[in-house]
Amino acid sequence: MPGPVQSIERAAAILRLLAQGSGRLGLTEIANSLGLARGTAHGILRTLQLVGFVEQDEATGKYQLGAALLHLGTSYLDVNELRSRAINWADALAARSGEAVRIGTHLQGKVLVVHHVFRPDDSLQTLDVGMLLPMHATAVGKVLLAYDANAAAAVQDAVQDGELEQFTRRTVRTHREMSRMLATVREHGWASDVDEAGMGEAGVAAPIRGYGGLVVGAMGISGATERICDSGGRPRPDLVGYVRDAARAVSRDLGASRW
Repeated sequence: MPGPVQSIERAAAILRLLAQGSGRLGLTEIANSLGLARGTAHGILRTLQLVGFVEQDEATGKYQLGAALLHLGTSYLDVNELRSRAINWADALAARSGEAVRIGTHLQGKVLVVHHVFRPDDSLQTLDVGMLLPMHATAVGKVLLAYDANAAAAVQDAVQDGELEQFTRRTVRTHREMSRMLATVREHGWASDVDEAGMGEAGVAAPIRGYGGLVVGAMGISGATERICDSGGRPRPDLVGYVRDAARAVSRDLGASRW
């Protein structure tokens, strides 16, 4: 196997160094920090600047991370930024729907809950922040599966290996069911789970998009099936509308121009 490419390693080290700092760094500071010759550091910085990963301040000549790198997508999006932009909208969604709200992102084939708002009543509830949820059995997970190729690949591999956990008789487990389910999510622009992660539990979720329309997370409500669904067992249209409106509002705050 070929060894690592030294110039790429050095470029990555420069990007990490700039990411750690609170402000801009000069050429000498960067070269000294990484033990590089000034000429070598300057050549790498010029290349990173050309592709938009680094920007140089005209007044000081110092460098900082560029907009192109900041907008690459989900893998670079700071979870704290997602949470901070969504907090007010999540609170409003909980008040409007009367249900608990969760915001999740993809992590190693699971949904990582990065924000959770309790249902606005006096019932005993447990904070879900940091919890890992199954992608194939939750509305927030289905949204991520429908729009995140990496998440879908991880779960599709599990489908083929027969590793998807069955929580109820309604839990999706086969490749055919999964494909049909994700096509429906993409067609409608939102996802639901009804008695799939647990009997008597239901949820509705919609995608949160960032720059370029890339899905960077999902926002959804969860609660008792009898409250989330109508008499026919379908998610109530008003709740679906509330969720989609809230997710769109967060998306706008994150720079999405369409959804």
